[in-house]
Amino acid sequence: MFRLAVTTLRYRTAAFLAIFVAVLLGGALLSAAGGLLETGLRLNAPPQRLAAAPIVVTGDPAYHPPDGSGSAALPERHRVDPTLLTKLTNTPGVEKAVPDRSFPAVLTPAAGVLAGHGWAAAALTPYRLTAGQAPRSGQVVLDERLVGGSKLGDRVTVTVAGEPRTYTLAGTAHAEHQVDVPAIFFADADVPAGVDAIGVFPADGTSVRDLVKRLDLPVGVKAYTGDERGVAEFSGIATSLPLIIMSGVFGGMVAVVMALVVSATIGLSVRQRRRELALLRASGATPRQVGKMVIAETMVVGVLGLVLGLLCGRIAGTWIFGMLADGGIVPPQLRFDQGPLPFAGAAVLTFAVLRVTVGFAAARAARIRPIQALAEAAVPNVALGRVRLLIGLVFAGGTVAIALSTPFMGPANAAAIGGPAGLTGSIAVAVLAPLVIRRALLPRITRLVEKRGTSGTLAVINLRVRAVQFGAILVPITIATAIAIGNIYSQTTQQQAAVDAFTKNLDGDVVISSTTGGIPASLTAAAQTIPGVTKVSELVRSKGWIEEPYDKSHTSDAWPLLGLSGPVYKGKVKKGSLDDLTGNTIAIPPGTAKKLKVDVGSELGVRLGDAALVKLKVVALAEGPSGYESLLLPAQLLAAHTTTGLPSQLLLKTDNKKAALKTDLSKWPGTSIGGRSVLADGLDTGLGVDAWIGYLLAAIAVAYTAIASINTIAVAVLDRRREFGLQRLTGSTRREVSRMLGLEGLLIAALGLVAGLVTAAFTVFPIAVATRGWPLPSGPAWILLAWVAVVLLLVLPTTAITGRIAMRAKPMDALSSPLG
Repeated sequence: MFRLAVTTLRYRTAAFLAIFVAVLLGGALLSAAGGLLETGLRLNAPPQRLAAAPIVVTGDPAYHPPDGSGSAALPERHRVDPTLLTKLTNTPGVEKAVPDRSFPAVLTPAAGVLAGHGWAAAALTPYRLTAGQAPRSGQVVLDERLVGGSKLGDRVTVTVAGEPRTYTLAGTAHAEHQVDVPAIFFADADVPAGVDAIGVFPADGTSVRDLVKRLDLPVGVKAYTGDERGVAEFSGIATSLPLIIMSGVFGGMVAVVMALVVSATIGLSVRQRRRELALLRASGATPRQVGKMVIAETMVVGVLGLVLGLLCGRIAGTWIFGMLADGGIVPPQLRFDQGPLPFAGAAVLTFAVLRVTVGFAAARAARIRPIQALAEAAVPNVALGRVRLLIGLVFAGGTVAIALSTPFMGPANAAAIGGPAGLTGSIAVAVLAPLVIRRALLPRITRLVEKRGTSGTLAVINLRVRAVQFGAILVPITIATAIAIGNIYSQTTQQQAAVDAFTKNLDGDVVISSTTGGIPASLTAAAQTIPGVTKVSELVRSKGWIEEPYDKSHTSDAWPLLGLSGPVYKGKVKKGSLDDLTGNTIAIPPGTAKKLKVDVGSELGVRLGDAALVKLKVVALAEGPSGYESLLLPAQLLAAHTTTGLPSQLLLKTDNKKAALKTDLSKWPGTSIGGRSVLADGLDTGLGVDAWIGYLLAAIAVAYTAIASINTIAVAVLDRRREFGLQRLTGSTRREVSRMLGLEGLLIAALGLVAGLVTAAFTVFPIAVATRGWPLPSGPAWILLAWVAVVLLLVLPTTAITGRIAMRAKPMDALSSPLG
């Protein structure tokens, strides 16, 4: 039977090509997902500027909740106590310990946001002087890439802490190896207070491993060696959770979609070969032999596709990881690790999905009775079995249940609860596809098609009679539409809801922003003197956790922290006053106060974004949008615990907006002034990973739709050669047959789009209710129109081209063809 299986591959090229490409893509994407998982587990980021130090000591960049439930990346730089430097220097086996403090420094004319360091930190790279001397107070040494036309002794302007300052160029330096961000070195006395990291150099005869064990480090401080040292240098490399979640969801969806597409393709192929399989049974083949033949021919093609897919896995993984780095989800310095295990896991999972899927098709083929199969080959049976009908109804019921429960969830949980509705609904449509097609052919629709003449009448008849075959085309269109539209509009809706929740509680119409690290105090003072300005407030955004008393509602997911210095908050204050929001104080939502059993005057222990635990007095209970509440702190207090140490924006309330927007800010390089829309710039909605998961799933849907639709249409149309030949012998012209095929394609594409959009609605509308309060999603309409165009451009041209190929032979030759 194996030889017979291999022989049939020659005559079923289109069907097996669909399986080959689907498995190839699945193997490549699963390998990529495995690479993301391995990268998340390893978190290797080879150091650049700190590469010369064998050991780098810095604060743990991850927050670990007191109850031990997971971890989360700290939003700010976790600095270390400066006294630790002396302790490390005096540790036996340490030759020297070098402190490093990074701070925003922008060279004017602007060369982008660079980093300033003390000259002592040059040894951590190392940098060597190529001209001049080490800087003294009021001097700088520039990376040679920044020098331009400047000469030693020239005056250069560097914006530090938002203020432009003039320094003398004392020297130029060259990095001994690649450093992506050029450095500006200042005299150690000119460096802001604080220590970001400490480079430790072992003495002669002391191994790095032994010295690490010997270091006595305080709680929350870690020593890194090897490629792990990049954690101390690059922000965002703190926890593997985002990549693990992304790889798991991404890989699982690839496996499910691949199984559905391969199952539909194999099922279509088996149904179209009923006559062939019936003749095999009639000539003496046992059910087991028929099943083995179906398994063998499919597995041969599938294994070939899997091998090629694994070969493409590295390309796919690198490409996806590059997109994540460009999108800011992972630091670009993080190394993409994809060893043997991701490929082995992808091979096993793909093989298992393929084997299980083909097993069901083979079992069905083995149960074929010769007489019944010959009858169904002429008049296909479109009735669904009870088990299949029950499975479909269970998934449909699950979809409705998910959709009904999602609106009652908070915004943080709405996507996690409502997201699976698109998948369960797609599975329901896939299982019930023939029934969906027949039920959708309402008299009002069929009458419109039948007005197209004989071609329209035949198209309607074919859709009813061949509902099973057309179901194989319907399935990928429905799945892709549900996943693509559902994920994209869910993300745009959640993003817009988060932005609206943040901006609508702030009273102001003009916003001043800076690209040089923050807003300096001089700019804040100047803004208060702008004609027509009635209110001014510094804005600081960060994240943190309430630990005393412990808030169990925010563990690994942090509270949004909003720093204010003026009366611009519009939320209702239930108790206390925001006028008292100065010094070490805080305002919290009333619901949180009730849950924690605290009130105005109580003291809270809050873990801020730099891991500092500060004691804050509650001075007000301020409401916020449900599900989007923030903790309010004084701007100066919160800014001191951010990486830059400065407010990020200024919010102005004016009685003459146009005049305020014309304010000259050239005194502060890198600053800009704009309307309220600027408030959302840089807003961390916490949806970055979720958004990219949604977009990657949408990309998978598009890819599989293109593959599955083209191949299933080609298989279905080419299998109808005899039918087309008979039609032409009875008087139909090529044009009439082509018109019939076009109407069939248009109907099935429209039905797939409608079924997919209805399925997506069970995800998008409930999420919109949960996040925005009403069932209308937000997002550009062109995405929906573009998707409709994509589906039509896939279905209609493919149908036309394959129809022309199928009618290439003469009618009599088509009737005697061994295929179709």
